[in-house]
Amino acid sequence: MKRFFKPIEKEGASKKPSLSPSEKDEGENREISGEDKREPLKFLTWNANSFLLRVKNDWPELTKLVTSFEPDVIAIQEVRVPAAEKQILMRALSSLPFANYRVWWSLADSKYAGTALFVKKCFQPKKIFFNLDKTASKHEPDGRVILAEFETFRLLNTYAPNNDKPLVWCGDLNVSHEEIDVSHPEFFSAAKLNGYVPPNKEDCGQPGFTLSERKRFGTILKEGKLIDAYRFLHKEKDMECGFSWSGHPIGKYRGKRMRIDYFVVSEKLKDRIVACEMHGKGIELQGFYGSDHCPVTFELSQACPNAKHGEVSM
Repeated sequence: MKRFFKPIEKEGASKKPSLSPSEKDEGENREISGEDKREPLKFLTWNANSFLLRVKNDWPELTKLVTSFEPDVIAIQEVRVPAAEKQILMRALSSLPFANYRVWWSLADSKYAGTALFVKKCFQPKKIFFNLDKTASKHEPDGRVILAEFETFRLLNTYAPNNDKPLVWCGDLNVSHEEIDVSHPEFFSAAKLNGYVPPNKEDCGQPGFTLSERKRFGTILKEGKLIDAYRFLHKEKDMECGFSWSGHPIGKYRGKRMRIDYFVVSEKLKDRIVACEMHGKGIELQGFYGSDHCPVTFELSQACPNAKHGEVSM
């Protein structure tokens, strides 16, 4: 089943769109060529917690953010649109600013999970894959993987092992690595899921903040020679703008926040990291655009034109 398509290439105003299932979808599972050899430098990742709902209910705020930051690449998780219903988003995405992007989708057969990758039309990925074994026509069952290969790095909209080419890995990774990455460490350490206490102490606490998960994430970073871009730039805890997920404003999770959405990059890209920012603020979900996750943006500096793969301009 084809699970990816391009939006209509049509100019329009940045207003709340009408939705239509009538557009034709078009798949791409081949190598892509283009005259413009520049590479993207500005990125945005966001777990939208149903991209269709965000388009219906939070369109003006979302388009304002995209228009303001002007990301070269937008990585979306939890699209939550069944593959059979994907065309209803096409007209919504045919207006500006999304009309400036080519989009690839990897969707589940049910209304679950799913990822999307928007790349400005002036940037041409060499190849697009929808699974980690690089079989372009084969999708991961829940639509969890989109891997875009550019000239000097690969961008992965979920997790993949590192290799010789520098990697930009982004998305909802569902782990807070250190105590600094949660608003209330003692609360999350003592949290119980439906009153259950795991037999292994390292599995106790809030999912995403258990000691075992944090250790495994640390091992991935160390063995993969990867850097958490946000923490690389922001060494201190920021109780106002330092978290990407927030609990419901009503109930025991009010004000309880975690940083679980990331840009993780190869150490070879360390000197090109310019910025990495959370766009949510406070405990009232300002800048979350209807989701329980806020967008996260990331910027790289331009690579040296003569640098080989993996080399960094100094």
